[in-house]
Amino acid sequence: MDQEMERDLIELTDEDGNTDTFEILDYFFYNGQEYALVGEYVEEPDPENPEDIGCFVMKVDTVTDENGEELDEFNPIEDDALEERLFEIATTRLEEDEEADDE
Repeated sequence: MDQEMERDLIELTDEDGNTDTFEILDYFFYNGQEYALVGEYVEEPDPENPEDIGCFVMKVDTVTDENGEELDEFNPIEDDALEERLFEIATTRLEEDEEADDE
């Protein structure tokens, strides 16, 4: 497997106007809505602790810009119970992918 896969990076701005880079770890659907598991971008992850990055789930909405181009917009999950359920789904998917890669 090619370890030099291109990483799917996005920049997000918090409520204070600070911009940080994040990596999309996985996309998935739940009840017809698309979501993304997003993790802190680390240029060279620690091979001893690859899970040592903060992750969260964001809702993915498709919007059309002024040029008619469709873009993905990443929005926070407002419902804490839903966010917890989505995080469980996303982490289970990643664990299953890792197990499949190990076989």
